[in-house]
Amino acid sequence: MSELNENQKQAVEYHGGPLLIIAGAGTGKTTVITQKVANIVNNQLAKADEVLAVTFTDKATKEMEDRITDLLPTGGFDVFVTTFHGLAQRILESHALDIGLPNNFKTLNETDTWLLIRKNLEKFELDYYRPLGNPTKFIHAMIKHFQKCKDELLSPEDYIKYADSLDTDSVDEEKELEVKRINELAKAYKLYNELLLENDSMDFADLMFYAVKLLRERPNILKFYHQKFKYILVDEFQDTNWSQYELIKLLTKNEEVKLTVVGDDDQSIYKFRGASISNILQFKTDFPKSKEIVLTENYRSGQKILDLAYNFIQKNNPDRLEDRLKISKKLICKKDLIGDFDLIYGQDESEEAYLLATKIKALKEKDKNNWINVL
Repeated sequence: MSELNENQKQAVEYHGGPLLIIAGAGTGKTTVITQKVANIVNNQLAKADEVLAVTFTDKATKEMEDRITDLLPTGGFDVFVTTFHGLAQRILESHALDIGLPNNFKTLNETDTWLLIRKNLEKFELDYYRPLGNPTKFIHAMIKHFQKCKDELLSPEDYIKYADSLDTDSVDEEKELEVKRINELAKAYKLYNELLLENDSMDFADLMFYAVKLLRERPNILKFYHQKFKYILVDEFQDTNWSQYELIKLLTKNEEVKLTVVGDDDQSIYKFRGASISNILQFKTDFPKSKEIVLTENYRSGQKILDLAYNFIQKNNPDRLEDRLKISKKLICKKDLIGDFDLIYGQDESEEAYLLATKIKALKEKDKNNWINVL
């Protein structure tokens, strides 16, 4: 704790309610999360197994587990550190039967789902999307579309209902084709889900979709998790999609469950998968009494690099939290680091990668003992 800066310490010690930590790159967000877990357990605010920490990748999960174990050598293993999909899978494995699903389901990857559709392609009765030449041309696109629907918590029944509501008597040929396209996709989505369930299987997006469905429809099970977890901490909150955020809101519906989310819109890497800055903005609406702490002291890069990056990211305004929330996210170097930058031009990606690797190698050979930050 003595090594934390003032804002980090404030974030670690705050337990008064919902907390939004906006943590810029290199500002020690993982340190804050792990120290906060240790602070909760050491001060007996909750037992280790009453704390849930959610990350995005298995690698991040392992790193957080190791750090927590170092801080809590006698109880670190009891803290539940997992990914979003790992959490959803654990919930469904315990309670899927409560909504009529098998709890011994198989989770299919994209290759498995592709093979499932390919095997049953004739059942989809495609017309608008009827493939010419290559019969598997649209399978990957269909899977991506169906998983996007699940990320947005759109059920096959809702999709069918929407398709049925469209005007089918239009004399406009373009509109008629659009209605036909949407109806075909809705029916294909429904059939795809039926095929999964017939095979006691779920795809990756199903884990979140059905976990949310379960907690929405079975208040007794939701109450169980409200009693199980007293503190929930979410890392990389900017990368959550709608279903992931909805799961977190359900688990913290009881005000006695304390929620901390850590995020930075400038570091979002999963927008292609449905992640949205709107979740951070919505957090302020959903939790109006939440406290907000901004971490801006950087321990990774020199000031020249930080200034260059900051000036460059301003091009994304006004679609940034800094502009929307009227806060300062300008990072300040807190270590004695040499920071500089150079511009490297290549004819294509391969040449750029080669030139960059050559540059890094030259810098490392020049100063083997002190790493120079390179942008």
